[in-house]
Amino acid sequence: MSLFTAQINNWSDWSKVFQSIPAFTPLVEYILSNEHFPPAKIESLTPGTNAVFKVGKYVIKIFAPADSGMDQTVSLQSELFAAKRADALGILTPKPVAAGFVEDKYRFAYIITEYISGVPFTDAVQTMTPDEKTDFGRNLRVITNKLNTPCEPFNPIDVINDKDRWKRWDKYPERFKSERIAYIQSHDFGQKVFVHGDLSGDNILLTSHGGLCILDFGDAVLAPIVYEQELIAIDIFTFDPALLYGFFGNYQVDELADLCFNGLLIHDFGGDTVEEHIGKPGKFQCLEDLRKKLKEKFEHKGDLT
Repeated sequence: MSLFTAQINNWSDWSKVFQSIPAFTPLVEYILSNEHFPPAKIESLTPGTNAVFKVGKYVIKIFAPADSGMDQTVSLQSELFAAKRADALGILTPKPVAAGFVEDKYRFAYIITEYISGVPFTDAVQTMTPDEKTDFGRNLRVITNKLNTPCEPFNPIDVINDKDRWKRWDKYPERFKSERIAYIQSHDFGQKVFVHGDLSGDNILLTSHGGLCILDFGDAVLAPIVYEQELIAIDIFTFDPALLYGFFGNYQVDELADLCFNGLLIHDFGGDTVEEHIGKPGKFQCLEDLRKKLKEKFEHKGDLT
């Protein structure tokens, strides 16, 4: 008899069940017992892509199986590598205490880490003063300066040339898509470095000691640094001038817009990021439309130079 009884035939199926405590309770309890952890109450955490729950002093993440259409085995590989690297660099991130696979109805990869208490930046920023935002930006820059450095390959992902990572651009006009492909295949985006890949506001905790804790390295890849920095500027900072000033210093609007333009075009989440923060896909008939709109966004929020 299977521990996990829900049916997973595609990503839609996974999306309906991945936050369900009842659906995952037998599987979580089995993993805890198998890893010699004491029984603990299973609690919900901020939803992401995978099934993530708090269990006592720990967090268990169960990755989407291949049957969902998106095999997350590489994400487990990336998480384990990134945790060791962050520890060596002195960056606070939850330490893994167990990891493995369960052969059940589906093959589930999992990782168990320590639980670190803190306030997600998404919530904390709501009451921050401009000076506090600037300090946060500076602190995050210190961390990313350590992270975004060259390292050995740790997964097989090619962020620029892997066509499976272009799917979020499918909803954009044909001219835009063809111009994007021509651009990314001819442009030099610079040296590839280690990037977190999904530094969203929910993946950065402000701890009670005033430090920053970085969560969820499942999307870590080797990529040009713009891959990391555009997501910070647009998705985390949402063009906020105080945050941008803290992270980028005395930035020039044209230069920052160009950085984000390049980062968006190669990022796995780029098409969705544009739609969420910049404009609907139909508004971008060509690449120049995106470049102009980015510049307008930064100018509208205010230039601190």
